[in-house]
Amino acid sequence: MNEYTLIIAVANAATLLTGGAVATLAFKAFRRTGLRPLRAVATGFAFIVVGSVFGGFAHLLGGNVALGVAIQSSFVAGGFAILLYSLYVETTTAQTFTASSSR
Repeated sequence: MNEYTLIIAVANAATLLTGGAVATLAFKAFRRTGLRPLRAVATGFAFIVVGSVFGGFAHLLGGNVALGVAIQSSFVAGGFAILLYSLYVETTTAQTFTASSSR
């Protein structure tokens, strides 16, 4: 272990908590609305969180900082690719009806 172990552990815990909350909220929104982009947002954030956890384990348990950074960076890149996909995924368009009032 080195002098950065505590900082890495705290940062990964914060990523797990905040990213996990965003992924959970996005998934709940997907279940409520059925919109595929929200499912992709939830998946993208979950991917980033999983990469952070795996990278932290590689560092803390394996003692290999470079491997931890490589794992975490790969998952973050993949998560951002999924988030980018969520911006381009087609959604079904809903028709909007407006009512006009007559006086």
